[in-house]
Amino acid sequence: MVRTFLVRGLLVGLLAGLIAGTFAFAFGEPRVDAAIALEEAAAQAEAPEPAAEEAGHSHGEEAEVSRPAQRAGLFLATGLYGLAVGGVFALVFAGLRGRVGPRSDGLLALAAAGTAFVAVILVPFVKYPANPPAVGDPDTINSRTVLYLVMILVGLAATAIAVATARRVTADPWARWVAAVIAFLVPVGAAWALLPTVDEVADGFPATLLWEFRLASIGTQLVFWAAFGVLFGWVSERAARRTSDVPLSATAPS
Repeated sequence: MVRTFLVRGLLVGLLAGLIAGTFAFAFGEPRVDAAIALEEAAAQAEAPEPAAEEAGHSHGEEAEVSRPAQRAGLFLATGLYGLAVGGVFALVFAGLRGRVGPRSDGLLALAAAGTAFVAVILVPFVKYPANPPAVGDPDTINSRTVLYLVMILVGLAATAIAVATARRVTADPWARWVAAVIAFLVPVGAAWALLPTVDEVADGFPATLLWEFRLASIGTQLVFWAAFGVLFGWVSERAARRTSDVPLSATAPS
């Protein structure tokens, strides 16, 4: 059974990754190109003539990885991301099935995908949103990565606390939901307040471009998790129905 879920998660994750890649290509890549153009224009304005010529090609055709190759690699990256996420999700789903959440495989997949999006994507994104090229100090990339990973761990820990709290509350469903939400928001809110803020957006960087890039970034993740949850739940529900129908057909009179 676990192997079946794993294969299903890999295939659905790959498909959802390609769907998300299409969204990122349509809505994210134009913002990346605009940010790169600003970065190269600033480099040309500040550098001497020879250096400016080199800077002008840092993201272009003469770069180590050209922009056309980067665009094509986008689908490879989102596909691999989908494979990795799909495999992990399938293993977690197999562990949750019949123990936590809705009894229906379809609803459980949607609930698990939505929870994963909030805990792993939305929680760190609110504190440390994605930035386009030309934004961010290369010298702080390690510290920024560590902070982002810390926020992911906080989101996962808060989710575990919320689930444990909901299981302990035996009152009506509304009280259970309220307790779970509070248990989730307390550690997340504390992390948002206590962890250092990273603001490396240069003065003069277009606010509209920054906002659109961040919307495209979170939108890509939302498309991925929505597509993955719907597809995984649909396939799982169909498989469960076929399995439940086997004994009936096998025992039917000939």
